[in-house]
Amino acid sequence: MTLTPAAHGILPLQTLSELVDQGVVLSASALDGDQIQPASIDLRLGTRAWRVRASYLPRKRTVMERLSDVVMHEMDLSKGAVFEAGCVYIAELQESLNLPQGLSARANPKSSTGRCDVFVRLLSDYSDAFDDVREGYSGPIYVEIAPQTFSVLARTGTRLNQLRVKRGTVPKLYTSDCGVDLTGDLVGYRARRHAGVIDLDNVDGHDPRDFWEPLYQNKGQLLLDPGEFYILASKTAVVIPVMEAAEMLPIDPSVGEFRVHYAGFFDPGFGTEEAQAAGSRGVLEVRCHETPFLLEDEQTVARLVYEPLIARPVELYGQRGSHYQGQGLKLSKHFKPW
Repeated sequence: MTLTPAAHGILPLQTLSELVDQGVVLSASALDGDQIQPASIDLRLGTRAWRVRASYLPRKRTVMERLSDVVMHEMDLSKGAVFEAGCVYIAELQESLNLPQGLSARANPKSSTGRCDVFVRLLSDYSDAFDDVREGYSGPIYVEIAPQTFSVLARTGTRLNQLRVKRGTVPKLYTSDCGVDLTGDLVGYRARRHAGVIDLDNVDGHDPRDFWEPLYQNKGQLLLDPGEFYILASKTAVVIPVMEAAEMLPIDPSVGEFRVHYAGFFDPGFGTEEAQAAGSRGVLEVRCHETPFLLEDEQTVARLVYEPLIARPVELYGQRGSHYQGQGLKLSKHFKPW
């Protein structure tokens, strides 16, 4: 494996490809051609999932050993299965890891997953934390799936989350505040309760009017109702330099009692002129907590944390096509244009 002299950072596409070739990242079937992104690897569901009565961390046990304490029934994903809103599931992934010392990993939901209000987290054996995979870990990985508003249909091969591999202790370069845009005619969408099932592999296959209520400008303000899910957009453009990657902090109590952005990864090149995407906005997935909250235009609702790559990726975000490069206010790829 050839690494640049850079001390610590996130591994780019070409190095991730080397890890696959060398068996550091393993898979039950050959990787799809577009599975490796500029600074991450999409993860695919395996053939089995389990309905569980509670979320859990394995801690001093494997994921499967701990599963026996909470499992309700097993599901076959080979022909597709519905994950019901309000329920919790654990699913096996086709990919597994054999990380050498010096390499660790972190996972996040994909953008399309978060925009459908599906909460997912990575699990690894003997772990005390979701999404983070310790240095030198060798073993299977799993995903916890908890649809919040919509029930969803998924199957073997569906991609719900993504993995970044990191070398060493990666420094936080800087942060930037992300304010909300409430000044346009259309300012956002609110999820409809009791809607139908979203097929997570059916792109442009759903009528947005069946799932979403449009929200219009009202004096630059928006009242968030507790328990409701909103799609909003950032006030200013988001730009991720080609030698950096960013993650949006999922919860920051200092900016309000709500959760912003289930899908926190922004890959290098997002919103850049070089990738023909200047002006790209960040889409904000917002869920209000216990009390109503009044948002105002330009109010900070999230923060981006930027980290370095060990080398420039051979491709930037969106150069092989993307549903979200150059985006404004936008629903997930599953929905037809409004």
